[in-house]
Amino acid sequence: MRIAMVSEHASPLATLGGVDAGGQNVHVDALAAGLAARGNDVVVYTRRDSPRLADRVLTPSGYVVEHVPAGPPTEVPKDDLWPFMEDFAAYLGQRWDEDPPDVVHAHFWMSGAATTWAARRVGIPVAQTFHALGTVKRRHQGSADTSPPARLDIEAELCRSVDLVVATCTDEVRELVAMGADPARVRVVPCGVDTGLFRPRPAESPIRPRILSVGRLVERKGVADVVAALGRLPEVELHVVGGPSRDGLDLDPEVERLRSIAAEHQVEDRVVFHGGVARERMPEVFAAADVVVSTPWYEPFGIVPLEAMACGRPVVGTAVGGLLDTIEPGVTGELVPPRDPAALAEALAGLLADPARREAYGHAGAARAAAYAWEDVSRRTEEALRALVVAGRGEVVPR
Repeated sequence: MRIAMVSEHASPLATLGGVDAGGQNVHVDALAAGLAARGNDVVVYTRRDSPRLADRVLTPSGYVVEHVPAGPPTEVPKDDLWPFMEDFAAYLGQRWDEDPPDVVHAHFWMSGAATTWAARRVGIPVAQTFHALGTVKRRHQGSADTSPPARLDIEAELCRSVDLVVATCTDEVRELVAMGADPARVRVVPCGVDTGLFRPRPAESPIRPRILSVGRLVERKGVADVVAALGRLPEVELHVVGGPSRDGLDLDPEVERLRSIAAEHQVEDRVVFHGGVARERMPEVFAAADVVVSTPWYEPFGIVPLEAMACGRPVVGTAVGGLLDTIEPGVTGELVPPRDPAALAEALAGLLADPARREAYGHAGAARAAAYAWEDVSRRTEEALRALVVAGRGEVVPR
């Protein structure tokens, strides 16, 4: 098939660890590579955020990234991109008028809005993966939510209008149906893990017990809850990976906030910020941890726990979103309520005091992660997209 993927803010070529560069970037890159490896012609459309970028880039994985001129060629926070989506959609429409793909897979709500406008002009079927839902974000962040006001209505319209919604976890299906999605047009295909890169390796033996938090440094990821829990865990170190490079940590407002919380709990000497770490180095980072923690307030999927399990590390996560699917309590790790440092500290203390249980969880986690290999995820996604192509092209609407 000729597959177009649209990911307006999350380029598969981006450096990970920034405020808007995380799991979606990994997902789009790995899925595009997996679909290309299966013989499909794949083009990923993402916004040009630098004047130095080429118009089209052939990646080593065999898919093409096409940079769309929409808005200024510089980094823009994703919540400020909505005014540029009309230009983004116009570009897609022109390209697909001339050379339409067989099917389009949109990633994130703004991509879906631009994609449906452009694809419906020429009758191309559309699949949509949201990666995060505005209704859930609004529920947890309230007035702190910086999403454009149109987001909730557009997501609801996409649920009703696209040919297929590809959800990344079972918990998301309930939310989608409540927004108006037809359950018959929703299919769960999880995110995957690179089991070639992330695989078990001998665990290191740190001098003090070490817990590890990995991810973007934004408030909803719940790192502050881990810092607070550390006050109940004497002699334990917390290592935080993510955010800007190490030399930019002192200028990062979220790092400043977390350091203040660490000082409040008198644990500042036991919290280590590493900044962003290259992806290929992450297996050794996981190996140096006794337990990996992932404590978001909400999470559409959550790749970090899966990568940690693939490396044979036990995990403690919050009982939200995709973590409910990937972490099996009492087998691969433990689940705790979100925003509950006391419950988190209790779960961590129990694991840190039980090396045999940590080892058992690590072995079971590696076996469970194997079922999420990107090869299988790509195959399942290809089957879903092919079904749309076989069923017929999307409805053509007047220009």
